[in-house]
Amino acid sequence: GVFYEVVQSFPRVEENVEVDSFVSSHRWRRHSESLKSVDTNRASMGQDSLEPGGFTDLLLEEGHDNTTQIEEDTDHNYYTSRTYGPYDSTSRDLWVNIDQMEKDKVKIHGILSNTHRQAARVNLSFDFPFYGHFLREITVATGGFIYTGEVVHRMLTATQYIAPLMANFDPSVSRNSTVRYFDNGTALVVQWDHVHLQDNYNLGSFTFQATLLNDGRIIFGYKEIPVAVTQISSTNHPVKVGLSDAFVVVHRIQQIPNVRRRTIYEYHRVELQMSKITNLSAVEMIPLPTCLQFTSCGPCVTAQIGFNCSWCSKLQRCSSGFDRHRQDWVDSGCPEESKDKICEKNIDTTETPLYSTTTLLPTTTRFRVLTTTRGSTTSHLPTSLPTEDDTKIALHLKDNGASTDDSAAEKKGGTLHAGLIVGILVLVLVVAAAILVTVYMYHHPTSAASLFFIERRPSRWPAMKFRRGSGHPAYAEVEPVGEKEGFIVSEQC
Repeated sequence: GVFYEVVQSFPRVEENVEVDSFVSSHRWRRHSESLKSVDTNRASMGQDSLEPGGFTDLLLEEGHDNTTQIEEDTDHNYYTSRTYGPYDSTSRDLWVNIDQMEKDKVKIHGILSNTHRQAARVNLSFDFPFYGHFLREITVATGGFIYTGEVVHRMLTATQYIAPLMANFDPSVSRNSTVRYFDNGTALVVQWDHVHLQDNYNLGSFTFQATLLNDGRIIFGYKEIPVAVTQISSTNHPVKVGLSDAFVVVHRIQQIPNVRRRTIYEYHRVELQMSKITNLSAVEMIPLPTCLQFTSCGPCVTAQIGFNCSWCSKLQRCSSGFDRHRQDWVDSGCPEESKDKICEKNIDTTETPLYSTTTLLPTTTRFRVLTTTRGSTTSHLPTSLPTEDDTKIALHLKDNGASTDDSAAEKKGGTLHAGLIVGILVLVLVVAAAILVTVYMYHHPTSAASLFFIERRPSRWPAMKFRRGSGHPAYAEVEPVGEKEGFIVSEQC
């Protein structure tokens, strides 16, 4: 990866970032045969779902025949992608002609259009579902990609991106280069116009765009690609085409107070074939169902969408355990709860998923990890850089491998803890009652309670005599008269 400067960022950029690369394994894979029931040819649907005159403007060129060049659907577990060749009419249908949009809605970002390796936050006017999570903010970068993470750091090219063509583009080298975006309330279009590679200007200018629709679809459109993408050098900047998402885990460093370590785990990546990216080509990616779409226990635990969905009653959330809410899932003890797969009430199977379902097939994938440290301390880097093939990492999390005995011990400990609290409360109430009775008796010596305790005192007490006081028949002054058996009491008492 490379460092990017983020302008107008909120929340603030993590300044001290150290990157460690690790490898881990955990993922489920769908049966590609079962996906045939999913309607992935959404070209006509895409036109119907857009506003009239909004995204149906075509980029037409004469001299092309109607020969279809549609690649087969590719299953990426979370998305299904379809690539359209330059001679297919759908590729032109998917291109958004920003020049014909309402001018007041098309914005040219001045900073991004005149700088290199810069990124800026852009607000969306709608909720955009990305890997099942709804986004309202994105970060547009000059390098031909969109960063989607909530934790903004400088290594934006590593993970959590939407990349129509990530490369070392530098809009500042040409006056004609611009970064524009357009939001009509149902879709956001980001277009990199006539941008050049910083380290190879003579290759020519690139024009391409990414469209994010409110139904979760993502469309990459390519108008001008002067050279094969496979020939673009990745020496000074990563070259990627696809999607990526990750979850963030925060660890406290016990040796250093008030310093937290953020670790970013990339749990999934979509890598598209770069050789298919040419002039007038397009790629459409349709989101597949995820566990996050279920809002109750029954449909969650009975879902067969290719993921091992589990319900967590504490969070009231359905998850496979691997999404952006991973830390909450583990901290709340959801992996232990999800082992039973039993709902508290009768399982309600009336809720039907919006998508067709598939069966489960376990497989493995690799995790790429970023580690960031907040504070003025230096991260401890490994002595040798690990590779993606032979390095494994423990997630430092309580995962599904914990034993049921531990769970039973935790429940027993919780019962004992509750009993101890009740006992302490009862003791405090008894002591408080005793103090209140004593105070009352002290201020009311002739009350029934006071006389009750006086009659039951031991018989050996200093003899007392009473003398008439102020004339009140119920009260008298007392003074000791010496050691005698019993009491000397006046008639009035």
